[in-house]
Amino acid sequence: QVQLVESGGGFVQAGGSLRLSCAASGRTFPGYAMGWFRQAPGKEREFVAAITWSGISTFYADSVKGRFTISRDNAKNTMNLQMNTLKPEDTAVYYCAAGAGVSDFLPRYWGQGTQVTVSS
Repeated sequence: QVQLVESGGGFVQAGGSLRLSCAASGRTFPGYAMGWFRQAPGKEREFVAAITWSGISTFYADSVKGRFTISRDNAKNTMNLQMNTLKPEDTAVYYCAAGAGVSDFLPRYWGQGTQVTVSS
């Protein structure tokens, strides 16, 4: 069992940056791949990025590639998403997840989400 808590969301102007964090609890955290998803109002939840348990391999949605960076620190049971050059279309609730896979990431556990709002 893994419990996930996101933080770091907020309000930012277009072109700005935010850093999201996901704190995990549970003895098996290092064994899971981790990922970020987001859900905008009226839209389905979509994949953003994923990282292997080792942190060596990452995978990004085309919409965020080159702007977002996913990372993790297994010693601290944390995962981060550095978001740069934010656009209004990045506005959404962002969820962290623990699961399996990278390019085909399959979530098993979810956090409660954190709101990111980007103004134009």
